Amino acid sequence: MTDEPTDPDRIARIRLSSLYLPLPTPISDAKVLTGRQRPMTEVAFLFTEITTAQGYEGIGFSYAKRAGGPGLYAHAGEVAPVLIGEDPNDTGRLWTKLVWAGASVGRSGLATQAVAAFDVALWDLKAKRAGLSLAKLLGAHRESVRCYNTSGGFLHTPTEQVLENADASLRRGIGGIKIKVGDPSPNADLRRVEAVREHLGDGVPIMVDANQQWDRPTARRMGRALERFDLTWIEEPLDAYDSEGHAALAASLDTPIATGEMLASVAEHWTLIRDRAVDVIQPDAPRIGGITQFLKLAALAEHHHLQLAPHFAMEIHLHLAAAYPHEPWVEHFDWLEPLFTERLHTSDGRMRVPTRPGLGLTLTEQARAWTRASHEVT
Repeated sequence: MTDEPTDPDRIARIRLSSLYLPLPTPISDAKVLTGRQRPMTEVAFLFTEITTAQGYEGIGFSYAKRAGGPGLYAHAGEVAPVLIGEDPNDTGRLWTKLVWAGASVGRSGLATQAVAAFDVALWDLKAKRAGLSLAKLLGAHRESVRCYNTSGGFLHTPTEQVLENADASLRRGIGGIKIKVGDPSPNADLRRVEAVREHLGDGVPIMVDANQQWDRPTARRMGRALERFDLTWIEEPLDAYDSEGHAALAASLDTPIATGEMLASVAEHWTLIRDRAVDVIQPDAPRIGGITQFLKLAALAEHHHLQLAPHFAMEIHLHLAAAYPHEPWVEHFDWLEPLFTERLHTSDGRMRVPTRPGLGLTLTEQARAWTRASHEVT
């Protein structure tokens, strides 16, 4: 006797929310010091909450800094109706359907960043249905991931405060410290890095991030000058799309080159990989279209023996990094903590992968209060 086949579950309702997370202190990096951007005071989020006819729920998000929040929300509202009535398990097919629903504005940038929020929610839902954390659903290689802190080392922060922040991060069990560089005065950058290295000693991994603000000659000079500090990597020394320049740096320096966070598609990352322009690839799942696309990129990166260090959104990337075969890094930012009831835990230089089903996240009442617009699609 065989069981009769059951009808697949269907997506019944989608809630879209546009919320703005205020930052306690205006944030400045090299892009502000060079006059290209203003200090960042808030982060715009697009949240999607997907509910099925059988009562399963998934939550996902994407984000924009300084500009783009209203655009994400508007585009998501336009394409969301194509998901109603669909089987939520078909993540690959639904990603393609969403992208084609908005194909006239392209397959990268804001369009795929809006799609990412749906894709993350669908993977969260799938893992919850299976009763597994997302990392376990994907096939985890480890129960914890090396982590480093970024939020304590921005350029607006005086050096003495950077040192205090670094100490506090290490006491919290975070393993590495990243500081921003790209000051208009190269000597100021070198003094800052030297102070951090002398304060922390040789045993602590240190990374620096120029946020794309050097030209090629400056990047070569600074790269050579920074070699003596035994950095884990130099991040975004050049424009994010200068694959040729990054390749030349990667070939000429002992210090690994890291980049990729500002790219908005797998195809753009492939250019870096193909040109051997990166040692540490730094994709951002919300920026490249979600988890479905991240997994494609991770397979390419693994094939080319690259290190992986996803950008921002540790709440998503911890699970994805845990499923990467080569030992990765994940970036610790405490900015998003007010949005979620749950906390991620660090000890001994590593971030522990949650065992709760899915991403293991629920929104706080404060997050709901920060919502400026929302609506449901049925």
